[in-house]
Amino acid sequence: MNADRRPGRRAVLGGALGAAVTAAGGTLFSGTAAAAPARHAGAQVPALWREFCSQPYTHPQIPFIGRSGYAGGSDRFPRSRVVADVRDFGALPDGSADAAPAINRAIERAGLLGGGTVRVPPGTYRIDGVIHIGHDDVVLRGAGSGRTTLLGTRSLQELIGRYGSRYGGNKSAWSWAGGMIWLSPADRFRTLTAAVRAADWPFEGWTGNKRDQWRTLSPLARPARQGDRHVVVADTAPFRPGDRVLLRLEDDTEHSLLRHMCGDVEGAADYVWSDKTKLTSYVPYEWPCRVVGVEPRHRRLRLDRPLPLDARPAWRPRLTTLVRPLVGAGVEGLTLDFVETPQSEHLLDKGYNGVALQCAWDCWVDDVRVNNADNGFLLVAAKACTLRRTTVSGRGGHHPYCCREGSHDNLVDTFTIERRTSPAPSNTQLHGINVEGLSSHNVWTRGRMEMGTFDTHRGLPFANVRTDITLDNVGQHGGDASAGPLYGARFTHWNVTVTNGRAGLVKIDEIAPRSATVAISEVREFGQIDVPDFAGDLNTAVELYGRPGQVWPANLYDAQRALG
Repeated sequence: MNADRRPGRRAVLGGALGAAVTAAGGTLFSGTAAAAPARHAGAQVPALWREFCSQPYTHPQIPFIGRSGYAGGSDRFPRSRVVADVRDFGALPDGSADAAPAINRAIERAGLLGGGTVRVPPGTYRIDGVIHIGHDDVVLRGAGSGRTTLLGTRSLQELIGRYGSRYGGNKSAWSWAGGMIWLSPADRFRTLTAAVRAADWPFEGWTGNKRDQWRTLSPLARPARQGDRHVVVADTAPFRPGDRVLLRLEDDTEHSLLRHMCGDVEGAADYVWSDKTKLTSYVPYEWPCRVVGVEPRHRRLRLDRPLPLDARPAWRPRLTTLVRPLVGAGVEGLTLDFVETPQSEHLLDKGYNGVALQCAWDCWVDDVRVNNADNGFLLVAAKACTLRRTTVSGRGGHHPYCCREGSHDNLVDTFTIERRTSPAPSNTQLHGINVEGLSSHNVWTRGRMEMGTFDTHRGLPFANVRTDITLDNVGQHGGDASAGPLYGARFTHWNVTVTNGRAGLVKIDEIAPRSATVAISEVREFGQIDVPDFAGDLNTAVELYGRPGQVWPANLYDAQRALG
């Protein structure tokens, strides 16, 4: 059932929105410093947009994602000075020798200097090992994705060892983890790879291999609500402006936290949560945030972003430490190519993987192509990172883009998944732009998908947005039953053109609770068809169905950015 439509009312977003929402067909912005995108002739303004402007942090169907990405969504990355050239460390640009040790020595040198750019001049550099960026503010910069190539010759399984799933079975975790270019803090990378070599399959997220590398800084002293920017704590003494911390929420025996992630729709109360063992292993829920203000007199902290969920006393809300994240690192201007090998059977990938960002915060990838990979770009416990001008191409693989293990507030902007250059072998699987594992407030925008789908891998992701994308919807989603629902609340698909008319995972108003489906192509069900996880009214909204390209704003992310 569609949500009620109410006319928008005048609102202020974070004290910065000085624009009145006018009557239907009127201008939504007036006199703001951030100019709104141009409205094309014939484009219609959905009622949902007016509603959102009146309650941007608490809208029941649309999440606030206007600050997702590096540095709150900045469209500029730092241009640090060049402190190392890989050729000076022995890397040869003709592909005649393994350049990985030389590149890693150059990266280490930049790290010891406190950061800077490592230059990779034009050429082809053979890499027989993993390139690891583990120091803050280090940027690996090629001469452009058409001029600098790193040629990978070996898989992660060869280099590090077999990586089994912590959930059992014969699956290879290289099917969803690790990269030939791997951005992860030095200690975290060392302990992760050591655990793999010891066959002690680790947790991959924010609190260590065993999820025990944290301590409480302070419990919350009062409940807080979704959208709040301030929290009251028992003690402000452990906090300083700039601190990076985790908000930790524990579930209760009634699974009210999981139900809340699903928007507290009526059907979530009757859903069987107890046998969803993979999903319940993801909680306690961990949300990284940054303290930007401390008010000892009122025992109050100001956070850099609005809370994604309520913080109710039943969930024992607290702020804790986390493993030290990687901050301010980047990869730019190169192609990561692999010697072509056949794609492995589903979940048995050997780890010809592209770029992985793990326990990374405010990092970025720009102008990078990954070719002939099992998995292209992986966000694993990543926070506020941007992937911009990225491409996945070649023989085809498993996950072109993967977002998992508590990844939040990331931006994938201007991306391409090219059609595969060779037929898919039997027993293989293609997904697309994946999100799972309680990940939230991630955005995919300005995308061209010549294959794949909007893959939601169960694991209850919530409050994610896909906008301004064209796709040939030929992939399938993944995720086993023990991972729970496909969607939590506040998923939004906005201005999406489906070239082959396949509905699966794009038209979500009948399956995703408290979701918004706006201006997508007219589609039909065929192939993979899912049934709703929850019975009853899902409180969803759908507008301008069958009218992609005829909606204003055309890009939901850009429009939210313009609000302030």
